Formats: sequence, C-alpha cells, structure tokens
Amino acid sequence: MKFTRLIYITMILLSAATLSLKAQDKKTTEKKNTEKKTTDKKTTEKKTTEKKPAETKAEDQNKAVTEEIEVVRPYKPILAEAVKLRRSPDLNDVKTYKARFNYSLTDKRLELNSDIDKLYAQEVAAEKQQEIINNYVKGAFGSASTILGEAYVNMGRDEALQAGAFFRHFSQSGKLEGQKLNQQQLSVFGRSIGDKATLSGRVNYERKGLNFYGYDDTDPLRNTDPQRQAFNFIELEGEVVNKYTEDADALSYAAKINGYIWGDQFSAKENAVVINGYLNKRISSFNLGLAASGDFGSTKDELTDVSNNLFRVNPYIRLQTNGINITAGINFVYESLASKSRLFPAVTADFTLIPDYLQIFAEVKGDVNKTSMKDLTDENPFLNSNINIKNSVEKLTFSAGIKGTGGPGFGYKAKVYRKQIEDMPLFVNNYTAFNKFDVIYDFGTMKLLGLEGEISVQVSDQLKWTGKLNLEDYKPAAETYSWFKPQLRITSNLDYKITDQIGFNASVAIQDASNAKVYTSAPASNYLIPDTNIEQIVDVKGFVDLGIGASYKINNKFSAFAKANNLFNKKYSRYLYYPVIGVNVFGGISYSF
Repeated sequence: MKFTRLIYITMILLSAATLSLKAQDKKTTEKKNTEKKTTDKKTTEKKTTEKKPAETKAEDQNKAVTEEIEVVRPYKPILAEAVKLRRSPDLNDVKTYKARFNYSLTDKRLELNSDIDKLYAQEVAAEKQQEIINNYVKGAFGSASTILGEAYVNMGRDEALQAGAFFRHFSQSGKLEGQKLNQQQLSVFGRSIGDKATLSGRVNYERKGLNFYGYDDTDPLRNTDPQRQAFNFIELEGEVVNKYTEDADALSYAAKINGYIWGDQFSAKENAVVINGYLNKRISSFNLGLAASGDFGSTKDELTDVSNNLFRVNPYIRLQTNGINITAGINFVYESLASKSRLFPAVTADFTLIPDYLQIFAEVKGDVNKTSMKDLTDENPFLNSNINIKNSVEKLTFSAGIKGTGGPGFGYKAKVYRKQIEDMPLFVNNYTAFNKFDVIYDFGTMKLLGLEGEISVQVSDQLKWTGKLNLEDYKPAAETYSWFKPQLRITSNLDYKITDQIGFNASVAIQDASNAKVYTSAPASNYLIPDTNIEQIVDVKGFVDLGIGASYKINNKFSAFAKANNLFNKKYSRYLYYPVIGVNVFGGISYSF
C-alpha cells in the first residue's frame, strides 16, 4: 500500500516538472541588476547587459537572441487640494496717486571751464562755549583773631575789552599789647585793545593799620601804651601802547602816567607824578630807541619839606639777529635834590647757545634810586616821624648769568652781581623811642657781591614747585654792618593736587641772622659818620617760617580751604623788638560765579 502511494506521488511530481519546463523559454540575456524589494510597494527593474559588437555578431550567427523588458509605472504621490481663500480682491479700485511737484528754474549761464575748481574747507560746527567762572568771593576766620575777606569781579570773556575790581581785607592780632595788624585793598582796572593801540588804566586804594607794639624782653614795662599808626595810599595809572606789527620798519611807542598820594596817621604826606615815554624804530636787525621819564614828587612832615624830582633820558641802539640780542646806550639822570647830573652806562647782552635750553646774559648799568616814604614804609612800617630823605646812587652794577629750560616744565636762572651803592639807606632804632626806626645813610660807597638763583619745576598740572635763593655779602662804606641786611634768604612754594577735588600747598621762608644798632646815647642831630663809642651791636636771629594749606573743591561753585602759618611757632623778629605772631590757623569757604 505504501509502495503504491509512493509511485503515485512520484508520477505527479514528474508531470508537474515537465509542464513547468515547457512553459518557460530559454533566455540569452544576462541580468546584471539585482532585484530590489521594498515593503512599501516598490517595483523591481531588470536591465540587460549589452555585449560588444564582435561577440554579438558571432552569437547572432549561431542562435537567435531574445530580450525581455519589463516596464513598471513610477510612483505618483497624490496631494490633497490646498485650502483656498473664498474672498477675491476688488479689481474695481483703480485710484492712482498723483504727486505734486514745485519747479524752480534758475537762470545760470553755462560755463565751459576745464580748470580745476578751488576746494573750500568745510566749516566746523560752532563749538559750545565753555562756561567761564572768573568771579569769586572768599571769607575765612581763625586763631589770632584772623579775619580774611576777598572778592574779585571781571566783566566777561571779551578779550578786547576788560574791566574788573578786586577787594581784600586781612586782620590779625597777637598776645602782646597792641600787636594788631589790618590791611584793606581796593583796585579797579580796565583795558581796551584797539586796532592800533592798547589802552589800560587802574585806580588803587590801600590802607594799613598797626600799632607800635615794640617789646623789650629786658624791660617788659617799657611800652605799655603803644601808639597807633595808619597809612593811606591812593594811586591812579594810565598807559597806551601800540600794537605789535611784523613790519621791519615799524615805529613802536608807549606812554604811561602814574600818580599817587600817601599819608600816615600823623603829619607825614607824600605825592608824586611819574611820566614815562618810549619810542623805538626798527631798521632790519637794528632798533633805534629813546626812553625818557620825569619823576616829580615831594615829601612833607612837621619838620621836613623836601622836593625830590628826577629826569631821565636813555637813548640806545639794539641788535637782534640769530640768537644775539645786544643793547648799548647811556642813562642820563638829573637829580634836583642834589642838583647834579649823572651819566651811566646802559649795556645788556643776551646770547642763545642752545635755543630754549641755554642762554647767557650780562648787564652793566647805573642809576639814581629815589627814596620815598611809600617805599620805606612798605619795607618797614614802624618808621619814626620826620624821616630824612636822600637818594642813593648805583654807581656801577655788573651782573651775568645763565637761564633757560631743561625740558617741558623745568626752568632755571642763575646770576652773579656786583653793586656799588652810594648813600644806601639803612634802618636803626631811635634813641628816645626804641620802638620806632630812623633812616640813616651809609656815608660813602658800599660794595655788594651777590648770587641769585631761581628754579621752577612743573611735573604736571597737579604738581608745581618754585624756589629762590639770594646769597649776599655786604661791605659797608662807613657803618660797621649793613643793618638788618641778612646774607642768606631762601623762599620756596609747592602746589600739589592730590585729586581734582583735593589740593595741597606749602611755603617756606628762611632768613639768615642780621645785625642791628642800638644807641647808648643820643647821636648827632645831623647824622653823617657813625660813632662806634655810642653804639651797641645786637644780633637779630635768623628764622624758618613754614606754612601749609589745603583746599577741597565741593563743586564748581563752592570750595573750602584752610591754612596754617609759622608751624614751628617761632616768635622771630624781622626788626628789633618786633616779634611776629606765633602759629596761627584759619580756614573758610570761597564761592565762584
């Protein structure tokens, strides 16, 4: 049974295989591409491989070639219809915009010019003017009954026309009886710069009040009721100067007039009028010039009445070329007080060795120095009444030195000088009133040899320092010493801005010892030659006076300041029996507008 079933199955399989072989044709084309199946309905492409012509020809001779090509339609995606807007635009809106035009026809000639036109610089926009704060008021008070008031007013930024006023009050008092000082100053000034000349003028008023508080350590009760003293000074001045021009043949001129009235608390009065004129003519590198002046004055007191007039004429010739500046002239002076005419040399020379860095200068001159009560009281306010007035004469003065700069912010000057002065005025204490000073004159010719040096250093806008040195050797004519004339004097000032708001300053004054003369008995009423038998020499000690100050800028309008003087509290004396006030401190506020 099993065998029979096996035979039937075998016959069925053979019949199926025979039918399958008959249904297929033999293909000669070789398939070179493989079928690629895709799970998302991708089709399979069959391509035939082309044979070379020689092989095809040989094969055609032997058998027929059949090819089967299957074409399959490519995949075409179907997209959904887009959502359409059902509102169509309004095609009936046919309005148009018509612009309005304004035409301006200019009648300009056609220029046929092939030259290059001139280029004009474009104007820079006007810069905003900076606010000028050049007016201020200042007030302060402190120890030693110090009161300070100061004000300055100027009209504005017009450089061609300036006018202003200045006022200052300062007062202090010490511990000694009558040790008081007060000063007032008022000045009004103006200047006008014209096309050809500059006019300027000023009016000054000064008042100085003090007491003869001279104190003798050996006899404290010697001056228990000091006398009061006050000086009043009124001055008027006017000047005209032509403007500078680069014309080689220009004529320069200047004229100035100055007059003042002076008086003290007692009977002393003085007035003077000084007129100065100047002419200069340039001729190439040379200058021909003439300077002249007339000084008319008089001094009166209870027992004195002196008319003191001076006339000066100074013709000169000057050479200026290639760093060389030489002036040669004479100084003719007529003195009415002595009824004498004098002739002095007036020669100066300046040579530039290194421009801006080193210059050598020298000078030889002579003159008559007018003695006035105004100048004497400015130097020593404790003068006696009925002062003898006599002019001193600089017979011959020679000086030479160097000056220049050592770079930006550094300047220097040094010179040596030798003077011969006839009848040099000196101060001595009065015999009966020890706290008042008389004026005597060193009978003969005094010789002076000196050295002067100056240095200025400005590191930046924040730091500046200046210093000055004077070293002098006096050889008096008839007197034992040149009274109250120290040999060494040093002054120095320092300004330092720590920040834009905080500033610091310091000053120091150093003076060597000097000598004073005290009479042991009354000298001759008409004093000429000293009598050493009735004289006592007193040493006036030197001193060091140090002062410091500070300022704080609150804003553009307000600032505060403080200052301290005589920090070492040395009650030194510039003149015998007159010690200065000790350490004093004051401070205040200033307002700018």
